[in-house]
Amino acid sequence: MDPNHVSSVIKEYRVTLPMSVEEYRIGQLYGVAEASKNETGRGEGIEVVTNEPREEVIPGERSGATMKCQYTYKIFHLSSKVPTFIRSLAPTGSLEIHEQSWNAYPYCRTVYSNHYMKDKFHIVIETRHEPGTGDIDNVHNLPANQLNKRVVEKIDIVNDPCRQVDYKEEEDPTKFKSEKTGRGPIQGSGWEQTQDPVMTCYKLYHIEFQWFGLQGKVESVIVKTVRRLLFNFNRQMFCWIDKWHSMTIEDIRALEDQTKEDLGNMRSNGEVRGMRER
Repeated sequence: MDPNHVSSVIKEYRVTLPMSVEEYRIGQLYGVAEASKNETGRGEGIEVVTNEPREEVIPGERSGATMKCQYTYKIFHLSSKVPTFIRSLAPTGSLEIHEQSWNAYPYCRTVYSNHYMKDKFHIVIETRHEPGTGDIDNVHNLPANQLNKRVVEKIDIVNDPCRQVDYKEEEDPTKFKSEKTGRGPIQGSGWEQTQDPVMTCYKLYHIEFQWFGLQGKVESVIVKTVRRLLFNFNRQMFCWIDKWHSMTIEDIRALEDQTKEDLGNMRSNGEVRGMRER
């Protein structure tokens, strides 16, 4: 993405969680590995092409410094994951999204592209993880032209409504009690002010979909889907804390290697799984 280009949509989601920044690093990676399995089956889902440590300048990162990171390249085979009106118009083979991600935690950068649409489509996500309840105004150091367009939305994993189709009692922070950490259930407005530790993910999305007649509608679908995914994922990840809390980064890398193999098998077999659009 051209650093001087201002995307059609610039949206920053802030998700506060009752854990430390270092805890979130493990929980997020565990959650991504598990969630990948829930979205893969019968020819669809996630193909992990590359997952390796690197030391390099991350494309688009504003400091321009060389950083140690974990680089991943994935291909998302979508088909039933997109709304019917897009499927009916999309050429064969165009419903594949390519993901490149540089995880230099606590900073992460992820770029989504589509080979068919080329420079007419992108989603660029910059994530910074910081202690506190989400009150840093410009954590991404955006220039004025992007800051003026940015829209901020907080996601409350406790009080925001959950769609009935997504709801699971065992993944409800208002009902979950962690045996390992003693955290939860979490209830009431202002809950984040009573938590120790507490941290916030600042997830900045640059979104563009240049397709005449569909741009606004598709960008709106993307924004709604992103919010739904972030809300469900972070509720899930907190309620899985007893599964990942004792894991090390070495344990996570071993889990990712196993997940890569599992995803390959699952794409060849089984049923379509996960969130679907009609």
